[in-house]
Amino acid sequence: MKVVVQKFGGTSVADLQCMQQVQAKVQRKLDQGYRVIVVLSAMAGETDRLLKMAREWSDTPAPSELDVLLTTGEQISVALFSMLLQNSGIKARSMLGFQIPIHTDPSYGQARILDINAEQLHELLERYNVLVVAGFQGCDCNNHLTTLGRGGSDTSAVALAGALNAEVCEIYTDVAGVYTTDPNICAQARKLPRIAYDEMLEMSSMGAKVLQIRSVEFAKKYNVPVHVRSTFSDEPGTLLVQEDEDMEAVLVSGIAYDKDQARITLVDVFDEPGIAASVFEPLASANIIVDMIVQNPSREGRTDITFTVPRGDLDRTMQVIDRLKENLGARAILPDTKVCKVSIIGVGMRNHSGVAAIAFKALQSEDINIMIISTSEIKISCLIQEKYTELAVRTLHEAFGLDQEPAAAES
Repeated sequence: MKVVVQKFGGTSVADLQCMQQVQAKVQRKLDQGYRVIVVLSAMAGETDRLLKMAREWSDTPAPSELDVLLTTGEQISVALFSMLLQNSGIKARSMLGFQIPIHTDPSYGQARILDINAEQLHELLERYNVLVVAGFQGCDCNNHLTTLGRGGSDTSAVALAGALNAEVCEIYTDVAGVYTTDPNICAQARKLPRIAYDEMLEMSSMGAKVLQIRSVEFAKKYNVPVHVRSTFSDEPGTLLVQEDEDMEAVLVSGIAYDKDQARITLVDVFDEPGIAASVFEPLASANIIVDMIVQNPSREGRTDITFTVPRGDLDRTMQVIDRLKENLGARAILPDTKVCKVSIIGVGMRNHSGVAAIAFKALQSEDINIMIISTSEIKISCLIQEKYTELAVRTLHEAFGLDQEPAAAES
């Protein structure tokens, strides 16, 4: 049995006309002899509508009840689409996360998939040509409904493809694939025909909104070929694959940016062993993700510590730090939300020198100051003032020649 998984986002199922376009994509795979798993998100705007409703009913809705509410968005999508397929004579059946089941941990709102009942899915595919599965959701060990976080339908689709050993997982969106940077702010952005899993992981974690990062983690772990493409055209998109020598020959593959950043500086804290731990252990206990960290040189037994957190966690972070202020000896706590992280990404960095020099020189040419720098094997990230985001992205994109097709690798 040949199996393909197709995932469609909210804009792809926004109304009847959009769903009819989705049906055409599904029919094409059926004509090619595949059994099809279709994973759907809630209709565009539906999740936001449900969240707004929840906050009208409760100032602090219980996470478990919020998950029960939010799963109804995908339930509407799969029911309507199954009706559409059945009306055309296609043997289809809608399935919710708990019916499969997709088992997750009990982290409501950000649950992680633990296992999927692939045996039952294979049995259902013997009876139905198409299974229409609600993305974004599962159930914990107590059969309580859970959700996987924003973009979780991507993770649902890739996990199902891995469990079923599908030939490919097609992620359909309102963009034509993965670009060298955001085409909305850089007209010269170029669609990539292929991208390595590691590069996509970095791009997703650094702010690119094409795929949820956990879906890329699943794809890499289970070696699932993922094809990112547009619902509204038939042109090829971008394939996520294992890296090869041709990819390593390219210095930089993309530029990502993330405005969801807040910078906090602890001024004149004690410079002694254990101070950093006394800051970051309580933040970890509060499930606050700290990204970039820098500590200034010591001056008369004092130092400054600066770090970044997601902007939505700033208030909670400040509450934690306020409780620590006296023990740290901090003379001031300075928050700043007008910052942005810009990242240069490429597996070619492993084998090429000079990437940082090119990036820093390019930013200097536009008088863009770098506040913090962090690096990994295939990434360099710079924290800058938010007002320079678009200029920085375009400048770096041009500096690394990303608007040009890479030269063919020598044999």
